[in-house]
Amino acid sequence: MSKLTLSIDDAVVAKAKRYAKSRRVSVSKLVEGYLDLVSKSFKTPADTPILRSLRGTLKTANVRAYKRFLERKYR
Repeated sequence: MSKLTLSIDDAVVAKAKRYAKSRRVSVSKLVEGYLDLVSKSFKTPADTPILRSLRGTLKTANVRAYKRFLERKYR
């Protein structure tokens, strides 16, 4: 088990302690659970199925033609 030093506002610490006490768990366990949850649910945009399916489709895109299209559309 590792130790971690955090700088947290006193009011936040007090609220966290009250919350932890009401749940019968330590603040350390709350923070550990939160960090575990965040690290598991974090995905970079490259991991999403839609982006994976679109990867490489714009390699042949004509940027000038698209700009002309937008100019005509919004005149």
